[in-house]
Amino acid sequence: MIAVVDYDAGNVKSVEKAIEKLGAKHILTSDPAEIAKADAVILPGVGNFGDCVSKLKERRLDIALKEYAASGKPFLGICVGLQLLFDESEESPGVKGLSILPGKIKKFPASADLKVPQIGWNDIVESKGRLLDGIPAETYFYFVHSFYLECEDSSIVTSRTEYGVTYDSSVEKGNVFATQFHPEKSSDAGLKVLSNFLKIAGEV
Repeated sequence: MIAVVDYDAGNVKSVEKAIEKLGAKHILTSDPAEIAKADAVILPGVGNFGDCVSKLKERRLDIALKEYAASGKPFLGICVGLQLLFDESEESPGVKGLSILPGKIKKFPASADLKVPQIGWNDIVESKGRLLDGIPAETYFYFVHSFYLECEDSSIVTSRTEYGVTYDSSVEKGNVFATQFHPEKSSDAGLKVLSNFLKIAGEV
């Protein structure tokens, strides 16, 4: 059973529909006990980094997610769900992330040529790892974000994307996976990514 984390900060309907399309069972939950029992967890997220951290803490999900990540069972963060796994974000100075992975979230530099937030399709300039198995470099995914990941450990970066800067757009460390892009909104390529995660979790 896949647990999709519900903390009033995620685009959960699209994630749920994608999981259903791939034939896997899931629950939508904000209960730490349900999360602990799940075979795999997906943490979606949209909105402000600090607000998302507060919502997780209100439900004691910060503790539950740290424990789950340490359990060895598959864990996937999407968009702000990726950002929350790291130490901090320039969007919310002084607010600590979950620190499951090492790195910071930075704001895209101001540019007359590029709109911020980045909204729409962009490609990955490299591709590796189990989550992106079968996904070649230059595959396009759907992005919506104003802040980007600067990962401290380059060995866990599985894709990078160019938008004014070249930033880390997906990571993988052991059982923990995360994408800045939205696989649930990225057509066949996104479904392939989610299918890979479900296979890792033994759900399809």
